[in-house]
Amino acid sequence: MAMGFGREICGNLAIAETREWLVTNGIGGYASGTVSGILTRRYHGLLVAALEPPLGRTVLVSQLDETARYGDRRYSLYTNRWSGDTIDPHGYRHIESFDLEGTVPVWRFALGDAIIEKRIWMAQGSNTTYIRYSFQRGSRQLRLIMKGFVNYRDYHGDTSGGYWKMQVKEIDGGILVKAFNGATPFYLLADRGKVLTAHQWYFNFDMAAERYRGLRDREDRLHAATFDVTLQPGESFTVVATTQLDTDRDGKIALENRYNYDRSLCDRAFSSYPQIADSPDKENIAQLILAADQFVVDRPFVDRPRGKTVIAGYHWFGDWGRDTTIALPGLTIFTGRPEIARSILDTFSQYLDKGMLPNLFPDGGADPEYNTVDAILWFFEAIRLYYEATNDRDFIDELFPKLAEVIDWHRRGTRYNIHLDSDGLIYAGQPGTQLTWMDAKVDDWVVTPRQGKPIEVSALWYNALKIMVTFADRLGKSASEYEELARQTAAGFDRFWNAELGYCYDVLDTPNGNDASLRPNQIFAVSLPDIPLKRDRQKQVVDVVARSLLTSYGLRSLTPEHPDYQGIYEGDRRSRDGAYHQGTVWGWLLGPFARAYAKVYRDRATAKQFLEPMFAHLNSGAIGSLNEIFDGDPPHTPRGCIAQAWTVAEVLRSYISLS
Repeated sequence: MAMGFGREICGNLAIAETREWLVTNGIGGYASGTVSGILTRRYHGLLVAALEPPLGRTVLVSQLDETARYGDRRYSLYTNRWSGDTIDPHGYRHIESFDLEGTVPVWRFALGDAIIEKRIWMAQGSNTTYIRYSFQRGSRQLRLIMKGFVNYRDYHGDTSGGYWKMQVKEIDGGILVKAFNGATPFYLLADRGKVLTAHQWYFNFDMAAERYRGLRDREDRLHAATFDVTLQPGESFTVVATTQLDTDRDGKIALENRYNYDRSLCDRAFSSYPQIADSPDKENIAQLILAADQFVVDRPFVDRPRGKTVIAGYHWFGDWGRDTTIALPGLTIFTGRPEIARSILDTFSQYLDKGMLPNLFPDGGADPEYNTVDAILWFFEAIRLYYEATNDRDFIDELFPKLAEVIDWHRRGTRYNIHLDSDGLIYAGQPGTQLTWMDAKVDDWVVTPRQGKPIEVSALWYNALKIMVTFADRLGKSASEYEELARQTAAGFDRFWNAELGYCYDVLDTPNGNDASLRPNQIFAVSLPDIPLKRDRQKQVVDVVARSLLTSYGLRSLTPEHPDYQGIYEGDRRSRDGAYHQGTVWGWLLGPFARAYAKVYRDRATAKQFLEPMFAHLNSGAIGSLNEIFDGDPPHTPRGCIAQAWTVAEVLRSYISLS
């Protein structure tokens, strides 16, 4: 299983620096960069460690600048962009190919008759990155000289070096770096060769992607060590960037461990869902299975040291309640790992409060934030899918009182004026709040407030009530209360139908009346398993969404015919957030659309075809993963997070469930 390309991409800097790679460690840390070698984001680096797993992400090791001396020639294998848009050196020109072997990025450099391969991966469960060079072919020895650049900053920030004096100390086979008193020490280690300590700041590295995002685009990095090794053809050399001094430096064994781990993930998924093992899209599905695992990370608690959670997206998201509950089925159940689903569901159930799930676990140990109306309702659906896969009656029995309490809180009313209204629909919101997944807010500006009765919330509420009916029956409890509530919601749901326009209102009873904006949220009134939308209207919803909102990579968040439509996502934070849910395409919505299409047209084969463009997208953006969002206007350029949990999860889940 491999993905990648040759010089047609690698040798074209304008393209190669937009193709990014990502490796992760299962505790929230990662390494990432571009195929070209240029670090275009503040979030790029060889070791972005999760110092307070799964958060506390800190850029520790930025890059290794490699120079090869072969015969009488000197080759720079690295590429940097400096302020003023100066490229020096042009190491990308020596890249013969780039491939993704499982989750391991592989560069192949051609230097005359010499071939050097470079691989990067992380150790599972450790803030440890391996960089391994293999001298694959040559007619003489080759010398590699590498400058190691370090940092110590929050991954959202940037560094101005100058007078910052770090402690850099030579140790056996490498260096120890301590940025300041109280900082976590970290190490650059090698399995052979010479090491020479250094302490020289390099100024004004340019980060073009940050400039596009309207953020500071300059960075200083500290040259802390130089590694020097001579290799004969067939030999390899490994550098380890780590927070653990006792890390195994044997790159060969560590690489085999990574390959074995990746293979085990695919084997388990294919054995759980044999219908995809013989699929013509097997390699693409395997890549999505590996991508799915990158979002599943440890979140240890005092009473649950083996707790699990979901990173919403790389590079900059943490674990969000809504994203977790939506993505959980695709990431765990449909990859054959229901025990992880159970762990995550159990972890989040401990944080139920006033009938709500937290939307955010902040960095720094702050209290969770409960500003979401829909996360708890997606929680019900995730539990349903878990039970459907496992028949784990004991877990349902354990959770049932908590779920019943959620229903009760919504009947009584909870935070942010969230309550069940007399028409059987859920009302949510108050001025200045954003509670649905369309939650962009800039300072005091709520871009899409959706205060009132959002259609997907009442659809999810009805689905949750039907789930409670099923669970009550399984557990021998009375289901009459939930059956009656579901009948009331079904009757009230008729209010969403806009007969004049032939589709559903997006929000009812807003401060300005009913909102008839054509948005994708009504697709859930078709795609969910239990829905209150009448059958003749379901097809109309699918058809209008297909005509106005469907793109190759997902659904637009607003029809292009609307005066507030924004077709390009770019600029500073205000510009970007102003477009976030005003026309920007969301990849995760492709899954619900495909399932809704299959339901109304009874045509699974055609429904799966809507997912196929995402397979091609695996070779753009983050190689081997799927972006968060895309421009609403063609050609639908990838934007936002380069790897998003619910995009990967929903495409994977939908493909398997439709197979």
